[in-house]
Amino acid sequence: MTAPATDPTSAQDAPSTQGWLLLLEASFARLRLGMTVMPSMGLLFGLLLGWEGGPVAPLVVWGAAYLPVLLFVRWGHRRYLHERTLRSPEALLLTWTCRVRGLALAHGVGVSLSVVLPLGQASYEFMLLLYITLAGILAGNAAQMTATLAVYRMYFMGALGGLAMIPWAFPGQWPFILPMTLITAAVIYRSAVNSHRFFVRQVVLEERSRDLAERYREASQAAERALAEKNHFLTTAAHDLRQPVHAMALLAEAIALHGRGHPHIDNLLVQWRMSMRSVNHMFDALLDLSRIESGAVELRPAPVSLAALFEDLRTQFATDASARGLVLRLHPPPPGAAALADPALVRQSVANLVQNALRYTPEGGVLVGARRRGAHWRIEVWDTGVGVALHEQAQIYQAFYRPEHAWQVHRSGHGLGLAVVARCVALMQARQGLQSRLGKGSCFWLELPTTQQATATLPTVPTAAPGTSPPLRGRCLVLDDDPHVLNAWSTLLITWGIDVRLASNAAEAFAHLDTGFAPHSILCDQRLRSGESGFDVLRALLDRCPDARGAMVSGEYDSPELQTAQDEGYLVLRKPVDVDELHAVLSQWLRGQKFE
Repeated sequence: MTAPATDPTSAQDAPSTQGWLLLLEASFARLRLGMTVMPSMGLLFGLLLGWEGGPVAPLVVWGAAYLPVLLFVRWGHRRYLHERTLRSPEALLLTWTCRVRGLALAHGVGVSLSVVLPLGQASYEFMLLLYITLAGILAGNAAQMTATLAVYRMYFMGALGGLAMIPWAFPGQWPFILPMTLITAAVIYRSAVNSHRFFVRQVVLEERSRDLAERYREASQAAERALAEKNHFLTTAAHDLRQPVHAMALLAEAIALHGRGHPHIDNLLVQWRMSMRSVNHMFDALLDLSRIESGAVELRPAPVSLAALFEDLRTQFATDASARGLVLRLHPPPPGAAALADPALVRQSVANLVQNALRYTPEGGVLVGARRRGAHWRIEVWDTGVGVALHEQAQIYQAFYRPEHAWQVHRSGHGLGLAVVARCVALMQARQGLQSRLGKGSCFWLELPTTQQATATLPTVPTAAPGTSPPLRGRCLVLDDDPHVLNAWSTLLITWGIDVRLASNAAEAFAHLDTGFAPHSILCDQRLRSGESGFDVLRALLDRCPDARGAMVSGEYDSPELQTAQDEGYLVLRKPVDVDELHAVLSQWLRGQKFE
C-alpha cells in the first residue's frame, strides 16, 4: 500500500502498510496527549479571566467538556488495539485513518472555541495571551502530530476557525494582527509538512534496515548451510576418496621393492610416490580447512617443546629437501624452550610453512629458526624461493590462491597450505606475517607466547625407509571392506616378508583365528560395509589375541569413534597410510616377537 494521495510522499519512498500504521499510531498518541491537557488549560484561563473580573464558567466548562471526550478517545484506542489483532493491516489503516482524522477535526474545532467564549468579556492582554498559547499548541503539534499529515491537516483546519474571530478579539488592531497571524499559520503548516516528510523517511529507513538485516541473515544462513554441506561432504566422502589413493600408495611401494635396480622403473616410481603425496597433501589440507571452518577443531593449549618440534621437522622434511636438491637448515632454540599453544595446530602450521617453502624454492635452501621476542617465541621459515609480490601478499592466505610466479615453479600446489596456517593461527589467537621480495625469497613467521619448559614433547612416529631396515617377520591380520584395498595390503605386506590374512568383516576375521592363525599385529578399517564398528571389532580381536598389537586405519578425521580410540591409547593411521610410517610401526611391533 502506498502513501495516501493527500500526503506529499512519492510511491517509491513510501512506507509499507505497516509503516503507515506506525505513523498513524504516533499521530493518534499525540492527539490523545493534546486532548489531555485541555481541561487544565480551560481551568487556568478561566481563573485568569475571573481574576480580571470576567466570567469564570465559560472556559472552565469548555475544559471540563473534554473529560468525556477523553474517555471516548481512550475507549477508541483500546478498540483499535483489539482490531489490530483481528483485521488485515490494509483494512485497519483505511478505517482508522478516517476515524482519527475525524477526532483531529473535532479537537481543532474545540480549540477554536476557546477564543470564541471570552469575546467581549476579556481584556486585550488576555486575548493576546490566549492566541499566543494557541499558536504555540499548533506549532508543537506540527512537530509531533504530523506523522500522518492528513490527521494534522484536519486538526489545523479546525483550529483556523479562531482566526475569523480576530476582528472581534482585537477591534482596533486586527488589520495588523490578522496578516501576521496568517503568515504564522502558513509557516507552521510548512513546518508540519517538513516534519511529516522526516517521519516518513525515518520509517522508510527503518524498514529498509530491517529488510537488509533480514536479507543478511538469510544470506548468512545460506552461507552457513553451504559451508556445513561442503564440510559434511568432505568429511563423509573422505573415506571413499582416500580408498583408491591408499591402495595405489601400497601397490607403488610393493612395485618399488620388486623393481629395485631398474633405473627407469625407479624414476617412474619416485614420480608416482610424489604424485601420491601431492594428492594426500591436498586431501589433508581440504579436510583440515573444512574442520577448522566448521568449528570441529577443539583448542587444547599446552606447553610445546620447540626442540622436539624442530627435531620432528628435521625427520619429516630432510629427505624431501635432499630429493629436491635443497639445503634444509634448522636452528632450534636452547633446550627447554617452550611455547604455549595447541601442539597439533603448531605442528601443522609450521610443517605447512616448511612444505610451502620447499615447494616454491627452485634452488638454494630453507632455514627454520626460532628466537625470543619479549614474551613470545617467533618461529621463522626463510627460503631463497620465488618470493611474493607486494600486491599479492594480502591475498596469499586465501584458500586456493596461488601467486602468479608460483605457477611457473610448481604446478601441483593447490593454494591450501597457507590458508590452513592462517586458520590455525587465528584459532590459537596468535600472530603471523611475512616479508618477501619477488625473486629473492620469503620469510614466513608466527609468534607464540612463551611458557615454562614443556613436560611432554610432540608425539612422533619413527620412520624408516623400506630397504634400509631388516626384512620384517611376523603375522598380520588386516580388515577392510574394499577388495582392492585388501589386495594392496596383501601385496605390500607379503613383499615386506609378513604372513598376512585378510578379512572384510568380523566373522571372516574370527574364522582366521579359529584356524589357528595368531596375528602379532591387527590393522582394522574403521568403516566396514557390514555395518560393524571397526573399533569394536578391533577390541574384540585384541581380547582374543592379548599378545597382538592393533591400530585403526581410516580416511575420516572427525569421527567420534576414532577420537575415542585415540583417547584410549590406540594408534590411528590415516589413509592414505604413509608407507615409511607403517614400516616403522610394524618394525616396532614385530621386534622381539616369537615366530613359529
